[in-house]
Amino acid sequence: MSDAADALLLRDGVLLLGAAIVCVLIFRRLGLGATLGYLVAGALIGPQGFGLIGDAESKLGIAELGIVLLLFLVGLELHPNRLWRLRRDIFGLGFVQVVACGVALSAVIYFGTAFTAAAAIALGLPLALSSTAQVLPMLRSAGRLNTPAGERAFSVLLFQDLSLIPLITIIATLSRTPPAADAPPGWLLGVHTVVAVVGLVLAGRFIINPLFRLVGRLGERELFVAAGLFTVLASAAVMEALHLSTALGAFVAGVMLADSPYRHELEADVEPFRTILLGLFFIAVGMLLDLHVIAERPLFVAAMALAVVATKTLVMFGVAKLFGVSNRGALGFGLLLSQGGEFAFVLFAQASEALLIRPEAASLFGAIVTLSMATTPFLMMVSSRFLTPPPSQEERPGPDGGMSPAAIVVGYGRFGQTVAQMLMAAGTRVSLIDNEIEQIDVAEKFGSKVFYGDGTRVELLRHAGADQACAIIFCVDGDGLGKAQLQPVLNAFPNAAVLVRAFDRRHMMVLGRLDIAGAVRELFESAVVLGREALEAVGVSEANIDKIEAEYRRRDGLRLEAQIAADDLTVRRDMMFNPDRKLDLEPEEDEDGAG
Repeated sequence: MSDAADALLLRDGVLLLGAAIVCVLIFRRLGLGATLGYLVAGALIGPQGFGLIGDAESKLGIAELGIVLLLFLVGLELHPNRLWRLRRDIFGLGFVQVVACGVALSAVIYFGTAFTAAAAIALGLPLALSSTAQVLPMLRSAGRLNTPAGERAFSVLLFQDLSLIPLITIIATLSRTPPAADAPPGWLLGVHTVVAVVGLVLAGRFIINPLFRLVGRLGERELFVAAGLFTVLASAAVMEALHLSTALGAFVAGVMLADSPYRHELEADVEPFRTILLGLFFIAVGMLLDLHVIAERPLFVAAMALAVVATKTLVMFGVAKLFGVSNRGALGFGLLLSQGGEFAFVLFAQASEALLIRPEAASLFGAIVTLSMATTPFLMMVSSRFLTPPPSQEERPGPDGGMSPAAIVVGYGRFGQTVAQMLMAAGTRVSLIDNEIEQIDVAEKFGSKVFYGDGTRVELLRHAGADQACAIIFCVDGDGLGKAQLQPVLNAFPNAAVLVRAFDRRHMMVLGRLDIAGAVRELFESAVVLGREALEAVGVSEANIDKIEAEYRRRDGLRLEAQIAADDLTVRRDMMFNPDRKLDLEPEEDEDGAG
């Protein structure tokens, strides 16, 4: 690559990231979401705006990897327990919503405009999808993700994400583009699809899982990131080679790892790449928007955006009523999901390539989706009045990650096993995390599901359900947990009680300066118990044993408080027992009861 090309690439990168940062900050501040910020950033710096960057098509090709990674993460969410619990809302309510809204919006476009039936379908079906990138973060920040209404919305959004692949297939079926000379016939593509899916599932069982087990044993996080990206890209490449959807390959790769111990670590590792590439995708879409076409028909854009929001609200209200939702909940559900979604841009691009619509129509309807997404924060405020459950209504287990745990235990060795089993004895939902592959394998033999990963990573804890957890308990061996590891966890999850296994007194002094809920020296309690047994063995009475234990605990606690305050292990040595400093005890009775 020449020096000029290097300089141009560097310049484009600076402009892309700079525009994205500024626009996303502004739109986040206005409560309009990051997606709109990326779209506006692309429109401003693109050829139709200030013309700072060109060649949007090549950037879009790279950025589509963001869609591939997003489908991989969707697949990771589909572990069997979760699918079974949400089956009615996902495959019932979600399916009916997509079909009903797709048909209704296609009809609105066909009868209200001059588009052909094929074009109306190619435009109407994508508009049936809502914005996962906008709705889920808003529900989470509002504390409504765990409510029945939030769970219902999540299930429908999940089905919409899954429906991207069949919608791409429908648009491909309607395509007017002559098939490529090397493209196989339709029946052979069907065979390829079945063979590829089966092959990927087998590869996951016999190649990918053993690969992650090997990488986990080495303990190299960078290598784990590389293995995760390799899995996604290799699955997509297999599908590409067979003339199939790369998104389908990534999705299957996610599904085959959904129930593996490495799921949370993979989510945490892949998420930053997905975020960056998906942001780049939206910037590229914004660059491709034909602002002149939009400027020529602003009333059409506004009227169609209003029609999309109104149609989806009405249809979703009826669908929710069909599934037994109250009038109040059905209206809130319809308002919440009434906007267009990010996948509409993907499908509009597919429809344009299939010659079903002109590029001008793709820009026009891209602007319609963008405007409808701009209404989401305001409709969210309105819908919140209908989605808020009555005070007496209990929250359900959160859908984001299956059954949201009430407690997360980090470290499942001999110490963590005792803590976790006591929690489980009370019927508490517990998520277990450990970074020792051997420990994970042993636990699996005893029926315990332990996830692989570094439990001090905020993103990994978030994927494990720490946002909804009541307690995060660190049972890790050694004194490696200090302020640098624990303070980010305390900042990220202020509602969770953080409890820590301390290695020794020095470690307790470090932990004492943090705002944790509690810490216990790993050998302290067992040493006290053994000390009681030793006192009993040398003939000390039960009453004196109790007195000794109580006084020792009191003095030890006061010493520890003083040591933490002074940051000095030697303070208050006068409170320690020694041969010259002992307690005044009750006289021990002889065996015949005489004092």
